[in-house]
Amino acid sequence: MTRPLPTVVLVGRPNVGKSTLFNRMTGSRRAIVAPLAGTTRDALERPVDWRRVKFQLVDTGGLYGASEDPLHDLVVRQGQRAMKHADLLVFVVDGREGLVSGDQTIARELRTSGIPTILAVNKADDKRTRDGVMEFYQLGLDPVFEISAEHGTGVAELLDEITDRLQRAGKSGPVIDELSEIEASSQEADGRERERARSDETAPPPPVTVAIIGRPNVGKSSLLNRLLRDERALVSDMPGTTRDPIDAELMWHRRRFRIVDTAGMRRPGRVRGGGKVELVSVAGAKRAIVDADVVALLIDAKEGATEQDAAIGGEADRAGRGVVIVANKWDLVKTADAGFVKAFDEELRRRMRFLDYAPILHISALTGERAPKLLETIDRVAATRRQRIPTPRLNAFLESVTAAHPPVSPARRHVRILYGAQLGVAPPSFVFFTNVATTFHFSYERFLINRIREEFGFVGTPIRIQVRRRKGRG
Repeated sequence: MTRPLPTVVLVGRPNVGKSTLFNRMTGSRRAIVAPLAGTTRDALERPVDWRRVKFQLVDTGGLYGASEDPLHDLVVRQGQRAMKHADLLVFVVDGREGLVSGDQTIARELRTSGIPTILAVNKADDKRTRDGVMEFYQLGLDPVFEISAEHGTGVAELLDEITDRLQRAGKSGPVIDELSEIEASSQEADGRERERARSDETAPPPPVTVAIIGRPNVGKSSLLNRLLRDERALVSDMPGTTRDPIDAELMWHRRRFRIVDTAGMRRPGRVRGGGKVELVSVAGAKRAIVDADVVALLIDAKEGATEQDAAIGGEADRAGRGVVIVANKWDLVKTADAGFVKAFDEELRRRMRFLDYAPILHISALTGERAPKLLETIDRVAATRRQRIPTPRLNAFLESVTAAHPPVSPARRHVRILYGAQLGVAPPSFVFFTNVATTFHFSYERFLINRIREEFGFVGTPIRIQVRRRKGRG
């Protein structure tokens, strides 16, 4: 009988970054992250596989601290129940706020619980907080890790400590032979692809879910109405008209699409000023991103790309969704100048370098200009993000690329990529086993991703890469 996975529970006050850390450690966007204290209510669970050790990670609602959530007492009790069944606790505190009485209250409870606890000081990448980190040592919890859940700083070291603790306590999950598992998984996936190719082609495929996202008043509801050819969504010049996500299905060239119109997403500071309703609406928009296959990121062509547009695009990129950048209201800026389009797109690319894989479309939701092109592009992106490369073809490609441009480890040792396989799709994810390296320099990783795109396509979708050292190989 399979041994149950050990349980690691994230605890802490509301809004200290537990959900962001949960998403970072699990490699998902399962937990909604919002600046409203009490956003997380249910205890979310997801497995984590780190350095061949598996465990179950639990994200709890905030314990203690200020919260306007009427269900806060129930959230606290649920979090306490999760703690009782934990093998290890990670106590998350806010380095920017410093040590507060709520942290001290939680620390006292954790010490009396007898459950091993690790202290994680989040948001420690902020220079203003570094001097204040030392005060958290007063809590008497050891070790203390300085992390940034948002940017990933220190999270790998935290995961190392978690897996070491679980192994020392004899509570680690199953340890597997990475290469054997990857090879078997890849061969099984290749077989599934062949089986699907032989399946009944008349079976209707599931609809492609598309989330229309962007700042308030960029034309999201107008675009939904244009695509549906119906006044389904209320359209107003007042930002924030759309609150709850509105979705509808449509057929295009025998393809089904589920289109979701979301609330406008403003900067966090402005959202807080908009009240609880807007906070919930933005949380719904973020959930729509997580649930989508492809997002259409609308930009107001009159204003060009803004910092908030880039932040919204970052949400989609981190969630691994396909992305199409849509410059709406093109009818208001269109000119006869042939150089205008090139200059516009170059500036947009400059502001959104991390979305260099996303195609750009210029449309007018008001007049319908090039709106059908959007569905065509979304359909292409949805197909490529689920593309799977046969393992032999991938390794032939790797052999060719690395022969001409071999990677270099930080210690300047000669690095050989011994084997590669595609871990999954949507987004396309790859693992590369090397003789010595456990990571590539960011420039080489970018080079490799670009070459993969050139060889296999993957337009409009992020690509994920993992690097692992094959033990026992030199």
